[in-house]
Amino acid sequence: MRSLFLIITLTLFSYSCKQESDKISQQQETAAVENTRSSEPTFGLVIHGGAGTILKENMTPEKEQAYKAKLKEAITTGHTILKNGGTSLEAVQKTINILEDSPLFNAGKGAVFTSEGTNELDASIMDGKTLNAGAVAGVTTVKNPINLANEVMINSPHVLLAGKGAEQFAAQRGVEQVQPEYFFTQDRFDALQRIKEKEAIDTTQMPVSFYDPIIKNSKYGTVGCVALDQQGNLAAGTSTGGMTNKKWNRIGDAPLIGAGTYANNATCAVSSTGWGEYFIRGLVAYDVAAMMEYKGIPLKGATTEVIQKKLTELGGTGGVIAIDHQGNVAMEFNTPGMYRASMNAAGELNIGIYKEQE
Repeated sequence: MRSLFLIITLTLFSYSCKQESDKISQQQETAAVENTRSSEPTFGLVIHGGAGTILKENMTPEKEQAYKAKLKEAITTGHTILKNGGTSLEAVQKTINILEDSPLFNAGKGAVFTSEGTNELDASIMDGKTLNAGAVAGVTTVKNPINLANEVMINSPHVLLAGKGAEQFAAQRGVEQVQPEYFFTQDRFDALQRIKEKEAIDTTQMPVSFYDPIIKNSKYGTVGCVALDQQGNLAAGTSTGGMTNKKWNRIGDAPLIGAGTYANNATCAVSSTGWGEYFIRGLVAYDVAAMMEYKGIPLKGATTEVIQKKLTELGGTGGVIAIDHQGNVAMEFNTPGMYRASMNAAGELNIGIYKEQE
């Protein structure tokens, strides 16, 4: 009887030990999987094609599809570079090239016209690892201004070059240049004529606010990209044709580091789009990073605070795209719409145009 009791006891003890061993083994396997997941490289990127009065009722299905297709093509280009181990700087530059070459956006081929009927282009790029940056303003013959901004960053001692000097540097560096006629598009030229007609109205008795809709609706389509690569480095870039009917070689926020573009591995990468004068006054791109660094505010909270409160209270309109050093993204704007897209390491794609999609 005692032998039988001992056998049963030992059997139960052995079974219990096996269960505990299996449980520990399962926990170890789960932990191993979680560690593998956490060790997988995080990367991603976000793009914008401008913010403004972009309303669904004013958009044909064909044009909406064209915008979405081009946004998808651009962000897929950058994502492929990042997925294959490329740098965030390369992804930003090549992604923006796609948008600059499209007449749909106010950058490169689709640049808007100045009051004199010319096209003056601006761009900037920044490396979040080194805080090095390059920018160009008022160029008229450079096919892809973001490429020239990149050359300024890596092959000159300067940050910002403008006008003829920037074009001379482009020639020295072998950056592709074109005849000014390359930038002509009928839609942009017609937009200039419409604004000139409004401008011709006798406004001597009209308040300053009369001009606001003209200005707000004449600058959208600026393009930008922010990216985080597998090495943990951030980069940001912005390219634009500026504001329709701009005078006196006006320069907006796009080529100004801290206003239109900013990247810092310690915080985030930001690209802005909107009414540039207000983004300059508010140092909007840098302000997002500063709120994260000095106040410990997460990316989404920082972009919301800067765009929905600070910029709005200042009287500015527009938006930003941003990505932080952990891969979190934000696409914040206070206008009816912003062409935008994001794609993460898992390949999940998000494309938006209108406000209600947020």
